[in-house]
Amino acid sequence: MSRRPGVAAAALAFAGWVCGSVALADEVAAPPRPNILLILADDMGYETVGINGGESYRTPRLDALARSGIRFENAHSTPKCIPSRVTLMTGRYTFRTNSGRKVLPPSEKTFADVLKRAGYATAVAGKWQLSRLKKNPSDPVERGFDEYSLWAWHEGPRYYEPWIWQNGKLLKKEVRDRYGPDWYSRFLIDFMEKNRDRPFVAYYPMTLAHSPDEYEVSRPGGQKSYGEMVEYADLIVGRLIDALDRLGLRERTLVIFTADNGSPDFVQSKIPGKVVSRARRMLGDTGTHVPFFASWPGTAPAGTVSAELVDLTDILPTLAELAGARLPQGVVIDGRSFAPQLQGQPGIRRAWIFTEWKRKSWIRNARWKLYAEGDFYDLDSDPDEARRLGAGDLDEEGRAARRALESALFDLRSRR
Repeated sequence: MSRRPGVAAAALAFAGWVCGSVALADEVAAPPRPNILLILADDMGYETVGINGGESYRTPRLDALARSGIRFENAHSTPKCIPSRVTLMTGRYTFRTNSGRKVLPPSEKTFADVLKRAGYATAVAGKWQLSRLKKNPSDPVERGFDEYSLWAWHEGPRYYEPWIWQNGKLLKKEVRDRYGPDWYSRFLIDFMEKNRDRPFVAYYPMTLAHSPDEYEVSRPGGQKSYGEMVEYADLIVGRLIDALDRLGLRERTLVIFTADNGSPDFVQSKIPGKVVSRARRMLGDTGTHVPFFASWPGTAPAGTVSAELVDLTDILPTLAELAGARLPQGVVIDGRSFAPQLQGQPGIRRAWIFTEWKRKSWIRNARWKLYAEGDFYDLDSDPDEARRLGAGDLDEEGRAARRALESALFDLRSRR
């Protein structure tokens, strides 16, 4: 088993050096490199999952997954799917990648690139939505994936008899009378089984629980209501976990589940004392607050609920650290690894997180939120951001928080 300095100990050593004293960091045994199953749900806000307090949908497998590891209560995405997918894959904020152009720029390196260089087998199945595959069927391979099976975005149906590009080929008769989510999960299960004796990363950007396209609603097969979509997503997650158990890989596999943005605008979901609506495409919490669970039995402390700030840029550096891989060189990586937390160590907590969409952005800490335009909110007393705070509304704590966030936002924009 390899050994490397514990993150907490390294932080203490650095603190001692800054203070001019000597601090020695003991080495601690690191667990073997885990397999990775990374699941990104489509249009499932924080409130859709039962363990987060959701009352509208049955999600027993997601609830069990959250209980088996760490449930991050304060995780955020962008409010729209494409920029969220780019930030997750690159570890970089959208103003660096120009992902508002609805593509993943060719110059960007992904977590698949990073892990493949470290010896991982890599696969993706589900919703790509980062390029038109009919124009370049090799695009996922060029992004670091050895294998792929992906919905042909804007080319045909996503659910019943879906249009799927798989390893350079557009499938036709193979998907007759098939349901897309069943196909993608089967593809990834086969991939995990085939690579059970080497480290792998299986990325599942789900098509669920996004609404069917209008021309799909009248077709046979599949789910039609949002609630059915959420509950089928839960079933699919359970199917993947059961496969890991069957293959004897569960304790060797880190499973991360999160989502790309809040729930659709037309959905109203209940949590205790509140109905959440008009979520997706909004920069408030209803648009960016997403479920986030990390389960690694025997390593990540089960039953942990964390209030630490997390955003989707944190995934790439976390996976890189766990894989012992080098980060992409010559570019700014905005994410912060939470690998220490997954191993029961304190790690280094984020002081703030950031998101943007359509040239609007905010930066926030656990309590205070500052929009780039200047609007400032106390989320403890005003989680719905109903009252903007002026200078006269702030005590010393509020004024200090605003100054700190203004400084962090300036530094972020300056660091290219």
